[in-house]
This record gives sequence, structure tokens and C-alpha cells, in this order.
Amino acid sequence: MKSPVHPGVVVREDCMKPLNLSITKCAKLLGVARQTLSNLVNAKTSVSVEMAYRLSKAFGSTPRIWLGMQLAFDLAQSRELERKIKVKRISAGRKSKERITPQSG
Repeated sequence: MKSPVHPGVVVREDCMKPLNLSITKCAKLLGVARQTLSNLVNAKTSVSVEMAYRLSKAFGSTPRIWLGMQLAFDLAQSRELERKIKVKRISAGRKSKERITPQSG
């Protein structure tokens, strides 16, 4: 199974290239610093909620699409981390069957 691509690569390849936009020009249109966009399209930073709104307005999509791509990418990247982390499962034993109930006040 192929790993999802970083959303910044999608911005560069599917949004900027067809429109012949440089990082500088696109950053101006998005209202962000050139370095901010450069970090995104070079997969050095994640799509923030604010950036997702900016991208959706500029390229005619929804913030949910951009954030979904970011989440899919992050989860795929985390699978390797998941394999490395060794943690014992925490579960309630037979003795701890106490219930927490809200107190009336």
C-alpha cells in the first residue's frame, strides 16, 4: 500500500505548477510569508487550520480536504513510530469496578 503524499506536494504539483505560480507569487496571493509557503510545499511543515482555509479559498476546495490530507499523511508517518513504542495495555482489573458518578450540587 502506498503512503499518502504530503499536502504541500499537492499544493506545489497540482495547484501551483499548472498556474505557473512561483512560491513568492503564490505566497503573496495566499497572504502568507514566502518562507511559510516554502516550508509547506517542501513538506517541512504541516497544513494548519488557517492555511487550510487559505488554500481552499485560493484553489476552490474545502478546508476539510486539506486537513484530511494532512491527517492521512500524519497517520501514515506515525505507523513506524507506533511499531517502535512499547507500552503495556492499561486496563481495569477485577478489583477496580468502582464507578464514578456525578455528584449533585
